[in-house]
Amino acid sequence: VSYSLLKEVEYKVVKKPLVGIIGNSYKIDNKYPAQGSGTINIEAIAEVSDALPVIIPSLPNYFTIAELLYSFDGFLFTGGRPNVHPSFYGEKATDAHGFFDIDRDQLVLPLIKACEKVGKPILGLCRGFQEFNVAFGGTLHPEIRDLPGRMNHRMPPEGTLEEQFALRHEVIINKNSIFEQIFGTNKVMVNSLHGQGIKKPGKRVIIDGYANDGTPEALSIKNSIGFCLAVQWHPEWNASSDKVSKPLFQNFGENLRLPSD
Repeated sequence: VSYSLLKEVEYKVVKKPLVGIIGNSYKIDNKYPAQGSGTINIEAIAEVSDALPVIIPSLPNYFTIAELLYSFDGFLFTGGRPNVHPSFYGEKATDAHGFFDIDRDQLVLPLIKACEKVGKPILGLCRGFQEFNVAFGGTLHPEIRDLPGRMNHRMPPEGTLEEQFALRHEVIINKNSIFEQIFGTNKVMVNSLHGQGIKKPGKRVIIDGYANDGTPEALSIKNSIGFCLAVQWHPEWNASSDKVSKPLFQNFGENLRLPSD
Protein backbone atom coordinates (compact mmCIF):
# COMPACT_ATOMS: atom_id res chain seq x y z
CA VAL A 1 0.00 0.00 0.00
CA SER A 2 1.46 3.37 -1.00
CA TYR A 3 2.22 6.08 1.54
CA SER A 4 -0.03 8.53 -0.33
CA LEU A 5 -2.97 6.12 -0.10
CA LEU A 6 -2.42 5.68 3.62
CA LYS A 7 -2.40 9.46 4.10
CA GLU A 8 -5.61 9.74 2.07
CA VAL A 9 -7.29 7.14 4.26
CA GLU A 10 -6.02 8.88 7.39
CA TYR A 11 -7.42 12.18 6.10
CA LYS A 12 -10.86 10.77 5.35
CA VAL A 13 -11.32 8.56 8.42
CA VAL A 14 -12.10 10.01 11.83
CA LYS A 15 -10.12 8.02 14.36
CA LYS A 16 -12.34 6.25 16.87
CA PRO A 17 -11.33 5.04 20.34
CA LEU A 18 -10.10 1.46 20.45
CA VAL A 19 -11.86 -0.72 23.05
CA GLY A 20 -10.49 -4.06 24.17
CA ILE A 21 -13.28 -6.56 24.79
CA ILE A 22 -12.12 -9.28 27.16
CA GLY A 23 -12.64 -12.63 25.46
CA ASN A 24 -13.56 -16.02 26.86
CA SER A 25 -12.06 -19.45 26.33
CA TYR A 26 -14.25 -22.09 24.70
CA LYS A 27 -13.90 -25.11 22.46
CA ILE A 28 -15.20 -25.52 18.93
CA ASP A 29 -16.89 -28.91 18.64
CA ASN A 30 -15.81 -29.51 22.24
CA LYS A 31 -12.17 -30.06 21.21
CA TYR A 32 -10.60 -27.13 19.34
CA PRO A 33 -9.44 -24.37 21.76
CA ALA A 34 -10.71 -20.92 20.80
CA GLN A 35 -11.24 -17.42 22.15
CA GLY A 36 -14.24 -15.24 21.49
CA SER A 37 -16.95 -12.89 22.71
CA GLY A 38 -20.67 -12.49 22.21
CA THR A 39 -21.71 -10.41 19.22
CA ILE A 40 -23.85 -8.23 21.48
CA ASN A 41 -20.70 -6.97 23.24
CA ILE A 42 -19.23 -5.94 19.90
CA GLU A 43 -22.47 -4.29 18.78
CA ALA A 44 -22.80 -2.28 21.99
CA ILE A 45 -19.28 -0.87 21.70
CA ALA A 46 -19.50 -0.19 17.95
CA GLU A 47 -23.05 1.14 17.75
CA VAL A 48 -23.63 2.87 21.09
CA SER A 49 -20.16 3.78 22.39
CA ASP A 50 -19.14 4.57 18.77
CA ALA A 51 -15.74 2.91 19.23
CA LEU A 52 -13.72 0.22 17.48
CA PRO A 53 -14.21 -3.15 19.24
CA VAL A 54 -11.30 -5.59 19.41
CA ILE A 55 -11.52 -8.94 21.20
CA ILE A 56 -8.60 -9.53 23.56
CA PRO A 57 -7.87 -13.23 24.13
CA SER A 58 -7.74 -14.24 27.79
CA LEU A 59 -4.23 -15.61 27.35
CA PRO A 60 -1.98 -13.50 29.57
CA ASN A 61 1.27 -15.18 28.48
CA TYR A 62 1.19 -13.38 25.11
CA PHE A 63 1.16 -9.72 26.19
CA THR A 64 1.78 -7.54 29.20
CA ILE A 65 -0.55 -5.24 31.10
CA ALA A 66 1.63 -2.31 30.02
CA GLU A 67 1.22 -3.25 26.36
CA LEU A 68 -2.55 -3.38 26.73
CA LEU A 69 -2.68 -0.02 28.49
CA TYR A 70 -0.58 1.53 25.74
CA SER A 71 -2.59 -0.01 22.89
CA PHE A 72 -6.21 0.55 23.96
CA ASP A 73 -8.30 3.56 24.95
CA GLY A 74 -10.56 1.52 27.24
CA PHE A 75 -11.74 -1.98 28.11
CA LEU A 76 -15.00 -3.89 28.40
CA PHE A 77 -14.93 -6.70 30.97
CA THR A 78 -17.64 -9.03 29.73
CA GLY A 79 -19.74 -11.78 31.19
CA GLY A 80 -18.60 -15.39 31.02
CA ARG A 81 -19.72 -18.81 32.16
CA PRO A 82 -16.61 -19.63 34.28
CA ASN A 83 -16.44 -17.98 37.70
CA VAL A 84 -13.54 -16.17 39.32
CA HIS A 85 -11.47 -18.78 41.13
CA PRO A 86 -12.03 -18.34 44.91
CA SER A 87 -8.28 -18.58 45.59
CA PHE A 88 -8.08 -14.99 44.30
CA TYR A 89 -10.19 -13.86 47.25
CA GLY A 90 -8.80 -16.21 49.89
CA GLU A 91 -11.30 -19.07 49.79
CA LYS A 92 -11.25 -22.72 48.73
CA ALA A 93 -13.06 -23.96 45.65
CA THR A 94 -16.20 -26.05 46.15
CA ASP A 95 -18.71 -27.64 43.78
CA ALA A 96 -20.95 -24.60 44.32
CA HIS A 97 -18.30 -22.35 42.74
CA GLY A 98 -18.75 -24.03 39.35
CA PHE A 99 -15.88 -24.12 36.87
CA PHE A 100 -13.10 -21.64 36.23
CA ASP A 101 -10.86 -19.88 33.71
CA ILE A 102 -7.61 -19.16 35.54
CA ASP A 103 -6.08 -17.52 32.46
CA ARG A 104 -8.84 -14.93 32.39
CA ASP A 105 -8.49 -14.33 36.14
CA GLN A 106 -4.76 -13.78 35.76
CA LEU A 107 -5.36 -11.28 32.96
CA VAL A 108 -8.30 -9.23 34.18
CA LEU A 109 -7.59 -8.77 37.88
CA PRO A 110 -4.28 -6.90 37.40
CA LEU A 111 -5.64 -5.13 34.29
CA ILE A 112 -8.60 -3.71 36.21
CA LYS A 113 -6.31 -2.38 38.95
CA ALA A 114 -3.89 -0.91 36.43
CA CYS A 115 -6.65 0.80 34.43
CA GLU A 116 -8.18 2.31 37.56
CA LYS A 117 -4.80 3.57 38.70
CA VAL A 118 -4.10 5.49 35.49
CA GLY A 119 -7.71 6.51 34.77
CA LYS A 120 -8.24 4.33 31.70
CA PRO A 121 -12.04 3.97 31.11
CA ILE A 122 -13.34 0.52 32.02
CA LEU A 123 -16.82 -1.01 32.18
CA GLY A 124 -17.65 -4.35 33.81
CA LEU A 125 -20.64 -6.55 32.99
CA CYS A 126 -21.86 -9.52 35.07
CA ARG A 127 -18.67 -11.57 35.58
CA GLY A 128 -16.85 -8.30 34.97
CA PHE A 129 -18.77 -6.82 37.92
CA GLN A 130 -17.54 -9.65 40.11
CA GLU A 131 -13.99 -9.23 38.78
CA PHE A 132 -14.00 -5.55 39.77
CA ASN A 133 -14.90 -6.52 43.33
CA VAL A 134 -12.24 -9.23 43.59
CA ALA A 135 -9.60 -6.96 42.02
CA PHE A 136 -10.10 -4.54 44.91
CA GLY A 137 -10.02 -7.19 47.62
CA GLY A 138 -13.67 -8.20 47.84
CA THR A 139 -15.24 -11.65 48.06
CA LEU A 140 -18.08 -13.48 46.30
CA HIS A 141 -20.98 -15.73 47.23
CA PRO A 142 -20.77 -18.98 45.23
CA GLU A 143 -24.55 -19.14 44.71
CA ILE A 144 -26.90 -16.23 45.36
CA ARG A 145 -30.10 -18.28 45.15
CA ASP A 146 -29.02 -20.38 48.17
CA LEU A 147 -29.00 -17.34 50.48
CA PRO A 148 -32.07 -16.75 52.68
CA GLY A 149 -34.47 -14.24 51.18
CA ARG A 150 -32.72 -14.04 47.80
CA MET A 151 -34.37 -14.67 44.43
CA ASN A 152 -32.91 -16.88 41.74
CA HIS A 153 -30.76 -14.54 39.64
CA ARG A 154 -29.68 -17.22 37.16
CA MET A 155 -30.58 -17.27 33.47
CA PRO A 156 -33.86 -19.12 32.81
CA PRO A 157 -32.79 -22.53 31.48
CA GLU A 158 -35.40 -22.60 28.72
CA GLY A 159 -36.76 -20.16 26.20
CA THR A 160 -35.55 -17.93 23.40
CA LEU A 161 -32.72 -15.44 23.88
CA GLU A 162 -35.34 -12.71 24.10
CA GLU A 163 -37.01 -14.56 26.95
CA GLN A 164 -33.74 -15.34 28.73
CA PHE A 165 -32.49 -11.74 28.48
CA ALA A 166 -35.88 -10.22 29.34
CA LEU A 167 -36.12 -7.62 32.11
CA ARG A 168 -36.71 -9.49 35.36
CA HIS A 169 -36.26 -7.29 38.40
CA GLU A 170 -35.82 -3.75 39.63
CA VAL A 171 -32.56 -2.20 40.80
CA ILE A 172 -32.69 0.68 43.27
CA ILE A 173 -29.92 3.16 42.49
CA ASN A 174 -28.37 5.29 45.23
CA LYS A 175 -29.40 8.93 45.07
CA ASN A 176 -26.71 11.33 43.84
CA SER A 177 -24.60 8.41 42.56
CA ILE A 178 -22.89 8.38 39.17
CA PHE A 179 -25.44 5.81 38.01
CA GLU A 180 -28.35 8.08 38.88
CA GLN A 181 -26.67 10.80 36.83
CA ILE A 182 -26.26 8.43 33.87
CA PHE A 183 -29.73 6.85 34.01
CA GLY A 184 -31.61 9.96 35.10
CA THR A 185 -33.53 7.93 37.67
CA ASN A 186 -32.93 5.87 40.79
CA LYS A 187 -35.06 2.88 39.72
CA VAL A 188 -34.27 0.74 36.69
CA MET A 189 -35.42 -2.60 35.33
CA VAL A 190 -32.71 -5.09 34.36
CA ASN A 191 -32.18 -8.64 33.15
CA SER A 192 -30.58 -11.26 35.38
CA LEU A 193 -28.24 -14.05 34.26
CA HIS A 194 -25.80 -14.74 37.09
CA GLY A 195 -25.29 -17.28 39.85
CA GLN A 196 -22.58 -15.65 41.95
CA GLY A 197 -22.57 -12.20 43.50
CA ILE A 198 -20.76 -9.90 45.89
CA LYS A 199 -20.41 -11.07 49.48
CA LYS A 200 -18.00 -8.50 50.90
CA PRO A 201 -17.28 -5.34 48.90
CA GLY A 202 -13.63 -4.71 48.18
CA LYS A 203 -11.65 -1.77 49.46
CA ARG A 204 -12.93 1.43 47.80
CA VAL A 205 -15.80 -0.47 46.13
CA ILE A 206 -19.00 1.53 46.46
CA ILE A 207 -22.23 -0.39 45.95
CA ASP A 208 -24.40 2.09 44.05
CA GLY A 209 -27.39 -0.13 43.36
CA TYR A 210 -29.21 -3.14 44.84
CA ALA A 211 -31.89 -5.55 43.71
CA ASN A 212 -34.97 -5.64 45.94
CA ASP A 213 -33.61 -8.78 47.65
CA GLY A 214 -30.42 -6.96 48.71
CA THR A 215 -28.14 -8.31 45.98
CA PRO A 216 -25.52 -5.72 44.87
CA GLU A 217 -26.11 -4.77 41.24
CA ALA A 218 -24.02 -1.65 40.45
CA LEU A 219 -20.65 -0.44 41.70
CA SER A 220 -18.12 2.31 41.33
CA ILE A 221 -14.66 2.82 42.80
CA LYS A 222 -14.21 5.54 45.40
CA ASN A 223 -11.96 8.42 44.29
CA SER A 224 -11.32 6.85 40.89
CA ILE A 225 -9.83 9.37 38.47
CA GLY A 226 -11.54 7.84 35.41
CA PHE A 227 -14.68 6.01 34.30
CA CYS A 228 -14.62 2.84 36.41
CA LEU A 229 -18.09 1.31 36.65
CA ALA A 230 -19.61 -2.15 36.65
CA VAL A 231 -23.08 -3.69 36.74
CA GLN A 232 -24.22 -7.20 37.61
CA TRP A 233 -26.69 -7.44 34.73
CA HIS A 234 -26.15 -7.61 30.94
CA PRO A 235 -26.72 -4.13 29.45
CA GLU A 236 -25.09 -5.19 26.18
CA TRP A 237 -28.38 -6.90 25.27
CA ASN A 238 -30.40 -4.47 23.10
CA ALA A 239 -27.95 -1.74 24.09
CA SER A 240 -28.95 0.54 21.22
CA SER A 241 -32.61 0.65 22.26
CA ASP A 242 -32.84 -0.17 25.97
CA LYS A 243 -33.36 3.02 28.00
CA VAL A 244 -30.95 1.86 30.71
CA SER A 245 -28.28 0.25 28.55
CA LYS A 246 -28.03 3.00 25.96
CA PRO A 247 -27.00 5.88 28.27
CA LEU A 248 -24.51 3.60 30.04
CA PHE A 249 -22.66 2.72 26.83
CA GLN A 250 -22.99 6.28 25.53
CA ASN A 251 -21.40 7.62 28.71
CA PHE A 252 -18.62 5.05 28.39
CA GLY A 253 -18.06 6.25 24.81
CA GLU A 254 -17.92 9.88 25.91
CA ASN A 255 -15.30 9.06 28.52
CA LEU A 256 -13.21 7.20 25.95
CA ARG A 257 -12.88 10.51 24.12
CA LEU A 258 -11.75 12.60 27.06
CA PRO A 259 -8.14 13.78 26.81
CA SER A 260 -5.69 11.72 28.85
CA ASP A 261 -2.96 13.23 30.96
